Formats: sequence, C-alpha cells, structure tokens
Amino acid sequence: MPIHQPQQRTDVHPDRTGVQQAEAALVEHYPRLVRLAYVVLPPALGRHRRVLAAHAVVQRALPAAGSRVRNPRVPGQSRRSGAPEGTEPAPEGVEPEQGPSGAAYGWMRLRVLRAALSHERRPRWWPGRLPAPAALRPAVPVVWGLRLFPRAGGVDELALDRALSTVPGAVRAAFALQLLEGLDESGARELLAGAAVADPADAVRRAARLGRPDRAGAQAMLRSGEFDPCTVQTRPSDLLRRRHRVRAVAVAAALCVVAGGLAVAVDEGTRPTDDDRNPAGTAAPALDPAGLLRTSAERWADTSRVDFTAWPARGGRRGDGELLGRALRAWSGPPGTVRVSTTPGTVAVPPAQPPRLLFAGEVDGAAVVLFHDGGVRVVRYAEPLSGSGAAALDFARTDDADVTTGAAVVVSRTGDSARFLLAPWIAGSTTRDLLAPNTPGQPLKVGRDGVTAPVPRPAAGGACDSWPVLQLRSSGRIVEKHAFLVTDLGDLAPAHLTYTPKPGRGAPARQPREATGTEALLAWARTACSLRTLSGSGVRAVNNWAFAEQKLPEGGSSAGWLCTRADTWRGPGRVLVQFLGPATSPTDPAAVVADRDDTALCSRFGQHVLAGTHWKAASGRWYVLAAGSRAVTRIEATGAVRGAAGGPTFALRAPRDAAVELTASLRGGETLAAVR
Repeated sequence: MPIHQPQQRTDVHPDRTGVQQAEAALVEHYPRLVRLAYVVLPPALGRHRRVLAAHAVVQRALPAAGSRVRNPRVPGQSRRSGAPEGTEPAPEGVEPEQGPSGAAYGWMRLRVLRAALSHERRPRWWPGRLPAPAALRPAVPVVWGLRLFPRAGGVDELALDRALSTVPGAVRAAFALQLLEGLDESGARELLAGAAVADPADAVRRAARLGRPDRAGAQAMLRSGEFDPCTVQTRPSDLLRRRHRVRAVAVAAALCVVAGGLAVAVDEGTRPTDDDRNPAGTAAPALDPAGLLRTSAERWADTSRVDFTAWPARGGRRGDGELLGRALRAWSGPPGTVRVSTTPGTVAVPPAQPPRLLFAGEVDGAAVVLFHDGGVRVVRYAEPLSGSGAAALDFARTDDADVTTGAAVVVSRTGDSARFLLAPWIAGSTTRDLLAPNTPGQPLKVGRDGVTAPVPRPAAGGACDSWPVLQLRSSGRIVEKHAFLVTDLGDLAPAHLTYTPKPGRGAPARQPREATGTEALLAWARTACSLRTLSGSGVRAVNNWAFAEQKLPEGGSSAGWLCTRADTWRGPGRVLVQFLGPATSPTDPAAVVADRDDTALCSRFGQHVLAGTHWKAASGRWYVLAAGSRAVTRIEATGAVRGAAGGPTFALRAPRDAAVELTASLRGGETLAAVR
C-alpha cells in the first residue's frame, strides 16, 4: 500500500520564494525525508505509530505559507560525499535550490531531523513513564481501523532494527546521516549540533560501531523496504478490542458530559497496541500457536519452490498448543534455563511473522518442535519428557535451500547417533560409509512421520575409521529422481556432498555432480576425514574437484590433486587443496597442502587454482611438485631452486625443506600464484 506524497501547492504568494522552494524540496524528496525521520524516531513507538509519525514530522516541517525565511549556512553542507548539501535555517529566506543538493533540501532536512529527535526529549518536570511531549501531539495523517507496517525484511534487517532500538535518537540520526545521506563524520557532527544534540561527537562515535563489520551491507539494509515508511502493508486492528473501545469511548463521553465537559480524545490510529509496544516490531500473532503456518501434505509435488516452505507439518504433537506455545515463547525470549546454540551467521531474534511448523513430536525421550521462519532459518526446540534436564533451542541458516540441501534436518542427537526428519520428496534412503567405497548402502528405516532410525555419527575425535553418510533418492513426482549424499557435520541441516571429475582434454569446465559414482566415492574415501575440520561451521555443501592428474618422477606412477571446497549457508567458503599420492589402500588419507578461508577459489567465481607440495620418491630423493587447473599453460618455480615447465603440472628436484615460490601463466595471459 504505497503512501503517496503530498501534491505541490500553487497558492503561495510570489514574494514567498523561500517557502515555495522549501515546499518544492519537500515534494521532490519526500520519500527520502520520511525514511530519514522513520530511522531517527524512537522504535518504541511501534511500526504503525512510527510510520504515521514519520509522515507527520516531514509534513509539519514545511513552514506556514505566510512566513518568510532567510538563508544562513546549513551544517554539513560542504562535508558530504554523494548526498544533498544544505544551508542552515534562520527565521527568513532560503537560497535558490540547486537540484537535489540545494539549500532548500538541506534546510528541510534539518527541520525534519530536529522534529524527529524531539520525540525522545522530555523536560525535566515531565513524568518519566509518559512519551515525550512531541509524541503526544495530534498529527495527520490519521488511519482508522488499519495497522500500517513497512515491508518485512529478513533476519538481518530485523537485527539492525533491534540494534537501532538500543541506542538514543542522536546515534540513530548520526547513523542515518552517514549511511542514507552520505555525510562524513565531520558533516554529521555539524548537522547534529545544528539540531541541538547535546554531544554530537559522542553520537557519531557510537554510530560508527553500528553495522560493523559490513557497513556496506548495513547501508543496503537501511535503504531496503524494512525502513521505507512510504511503501507499507496493512492489516486490520484488533476488531474485538475495537468494539470494546467504541463502547468505552461512548461511556467515557457520557461521563465527561456529566462531569462538566472533561473530554479525552483517543485516536485509535495512533494508540499503541501490543504490536506497537514491541520495539522489534514482532507482532503477538507471530507467537500464537494458532497462527502457525502449516503446509498441506501434497504441496511439495505441486510447486516450483521445493524447499522448506513445501514441508508439511508432521509429528504426533503437532496439535499440542501448550508445547507449541512453550517453544514459541522460548524463541521470543529464551529464559536462562534454555541452552541456545546458533550456527555461524545465524541470529537468534524472534520471528517477524508467524513461522511455519515442520514437526512436533516425541523423539528419544524429548518433545521436539521444528519451525521454519519463511526466510533464512530453521529453529529446533527440544524439552525433556521427564527429569530435570534443560530445554534446548538451536538456530541454523537454511536460505535458498533446494531439493538436496533442504532434504533433511537433524531432529535428535543422542550419544554417537542422530535421527533425521526427511523431506516429503525423499522416496528412498540408505546409509553408507565413505571409508568403505566398495560396500553397498544399507537400507534405512523411516517412520510414517518422516523420522529415520538412528544413524551413526562421524566420530569427532580419535581414529577416523568410518564416515557415515545418508544416500537419499528424490521422488520422480518432482522430476528430480536422483540419488545424492548428505553428511552430519554437527549442524541442524546436513551438508550435501558432490564431486567434479577430472577435466577432459580440450573439454569445457565440468560441473559438480552427485558423489554416488565409483570415481566420486573413491575420491571421498581418501578425503572424508578432512571433513572433521568443518564441524559446526554452518556448511551447506562440500565439493571435491579433481582439478589435475600428474605423472610422478622416477617410475611413472600417477598422483591426483583435489580441491575440496566447503560452502557455508552465509556465503563465505573454505578450501582445502589435497594431494593424492600413490596409496596402498583406497582409504589412505590425502595430504592437505593448502588451507584457505573466505575465498572464492574452486568455485564458479574462482575457476583457476595452482598448488604445490614436497614429495619423496621411493629412491629417497625429494621433489617439488605442482599442479594447476585446466587453464594453466606454464608453471615456474623461484627461490631456493629455479625451474619452469609448460603445461598444468610441474616436478623439480629440490631439498626437503626448500623454500620455493610457484607461479603459473594462464591461457588468457594472466598470472596465478599458488594457494597456501
């Protein structure tokens, strides 16, 4: 429901040019000014009242038609980078506007800023429990019978809104002036001083800590629909409460007449509701078990979005309102007795809207509830059925899940085993051991509610003599009938394992494929134990890319080079480059020769790789070996030894600990350094 900006007035007297220019600036930049006011206003007003107050602040900032203004300097005019500059207001006259950077805009911006900040300013004699006087002033626009909300963002936007609710208005203003208006610190301090902020320097310092470390991401969120009061959604106010209010107002009016005319006007459009009192904007219906979203049982077969939104509600206690209520209350504000865990990059904030129920039932002596918030998280709540054990609340990111990464969720872990809740599109399930590549999978029993029998977990420490995985097969009803592997890495969602085969001669780059073939299973048999280093890091998928094969010196046996890339749900990836030398067993572990965090290497955004290692031949001689991906045409070594060779592989006699720098030339003429 877009809120249209006011039409420009044309009845101003010709000699009131300052007011006309201010009005033109307001009309032209109305959405920008309203967004600024919305961010600065106290979040405690609630989203509905804050939307209306933001529009009222901007509309009231326009001076009366008969007033005059003059044109002193506006703070922050010459110290911005990429946002409108301004000039300080005084009683009369504004300089002619110079496009979006004109004095009229700067003058209006300062008036809006002052008015928005006044909503937190209380006189010393003002009762502490009451809102500031400015917040009680009757204002237009007024909306009757509807609640207005900006478009809901994701959990990151909600977390930013919560962070803004914990700081004073001056800090929010400094934050908005820098990220929305583009002012530098000096310009923001000067403009805050012009708005009568007591300590502008402190406000700017505190604002600098908000949105760290990703200030660009915070800027994008601040410019998103979550903070846009000009494009809103609506829903009715509490209809039953409204009836009671109408009756109460009628009774109050009669009493006022009897009492001698004492009247209290209550504007329903600005009176706070339970939703308004929540600074985070979390509506009470989001925590009501009756409001939980439930997907129909067959939805997954008739939708193009095959992810957690297509999961039906399952489990024997999905109708237990008391259990669901406890789970939702724990999510909204976990008491100290609840153990809370989050995967990296996941926030534990309450839901912004009613979540989707995935499961509620009893598993391994605990009542377990699984929710999906409709955006980026799966949430698991578990409480013991008996005894004095504590409840647990686990959060995991699952944004952009698909047929494979949305195929299972850990519903219970006990000892050295785990049970999974499988997606409704899984038609077959087995277990297998990655360290036994020639052993066929074993059937896995699955209950009617989709919960599997216990599955052994990979050992976290000690000897790595097995690595259990699930081999799942999707239903032909979604035209995705194929098998794939997932493994438990300690998070709620298991990681999807894939394999990219060796490049063919002159063939285009190959794409990852399911790791169920013989070649893929043999590669994973030698690298599975390296998955231990990824435990609990929020990994979405792991791919083994066989980027090179090399003939070894002194005998002609072959070695392989793998780039094992782990992609997390939050985006950054980790890369392990592994050397597969001659082995006496198909499960001899590969040697990790490079380990890099937060890199695009070995993905479609980093398709070139070069790595090297020291290797000892059967004769006892040591060599420097190197290999590159398919686009490498030449490899050169410098340092303790020097040499070069054409092609994607390289071998050179060198002392055991020789320090060598490796570089490669690519087909397009670029130079590539070895990954370490």
